[in-house]
Amino acid sequence: MIKSLVGGIIAATAFVMLSSSAIAGPEVVKGPAAEPDCFAPWAADTQFFQYPKKDGPYRIALANGYIANTWRIQMIQTAKAYAAQPDVAKKLKEFKVVSTGEDVPAQISAINNFIDSGFDAIVVNAQNPTAFGPVIKRAKEAGVVLVAFDNILDTKDAINVNVDQKGLGELWGKWLVAHVPNGGKVLEVRGVAGTSVDTDRHNGIHEVLDGSGKKWEVTEVVGKWDDGVAQKATADAIATSGPFDGITGQGGDTGIVQAMIDAKHPFVPFGGETENGFRKFCAAHAGDGLKCSSAGTGPAQVAVAIKTAISALEGNVVPQSVKLPLAIVEDPNFKAGQDFFPDQSDNFFVGNSFPTCGINFTAQEIMGQTKENK
Repeated sequence: MIKSLVGGIIAATAFVMLSSSAIAGPEVVKGPAAEPDCFAPWAADTQFFQYPKKDGPYRIALANGYIANTWRIQMIQTAKAYAAQPDVAKKLKEFKVVSTGEDVPAQISAINNFIDSGFDAIVVNAQNPTAFGPVIKRAKEAGVVLVAFDNILDTKDAINVNVDQKGLGELWGKWLVAHVPNGGKVLEVRGVAGTSVDTDRHNGIHEVLDGSGKKWEVTEVVGKWDDGVAQKATADAIATSGPFDGITGQGGDTGIVQAMIDAKHPFVPFGGETENGFRKFCAAHAGDGLKCSSAGTGPAQVAVAIKTAISALEGNVVPQSVKLPLAIVEDPNFKAGQDFFPDQSDNFFVGNSFPTCGINFTAQEIMGQTKENK
């Protein structure tokens, strides 16, 4: 009898624990999203989430990994600028930012600390797409809204916000195929190894090149999306493997072009990101052979991720995977004051507007913020 009673208590406790875990996470519901123009589902079969509504103001954290390039620095500054906007600030009790570098366990530990500290939502730029399984489970069981952006998470139990990174690589690959008609030698300057963005963009580039029917010889170097690192890697590649017939760079593209200039390498077709300095070069040297496709998404995607987290906390319907539009400008359409800004820093990433989400920033608003943890 006692054994039976104990067994019943254990079973009941387990049932309560399982029920609590099930209730804590989001419910899968029918779409559309509360703001369908902003929160566009990734695909026709994307699921929609609805979390239990919480009363604000909210405690939201940004758990960033890598910080040593201008995109990430500007992303941190943009997150702080967005959190400071009056309509957003009134919904926030606390906004915390932590950057942990390339150490994946450190980033996971930071997320665990935010969960333990009772934060309502955590926005993460993940250093690795597959290493976060246990902490994703913990967040779900704790009822914490977890939103990954840029470098996303390989999961259906958190919200992902991103552009089509593989499609971006395909765009650059198609640019090279169209502008290097006979195939040839290509320099590919990659990003941070192990991240989903680097892998997806790389795969997109190579699928297009491999399927073009042309012969390509690709030299790969690591630029870490950073001007200084990419400039040195490009200079070394030109010295050992150049000259090249085309170039594609995931970031640090201003440094890549500067390396070409320093080495007196002929200007060639280039598929690259949205740095202001890169676009300045593209406009200035188009007539010299630097035919550019400049595409990506500005660091302001972090603001869409924060907006998504707030909407989910408010009990609104959101897609499990949100697709953002690309900002694309291609030769010969680079216009000063619109597509690039001659008076702004070379390191400033252009494309920080998401009109469908009511998100727009001035350069001054972003650059007035700090990059430090807070």
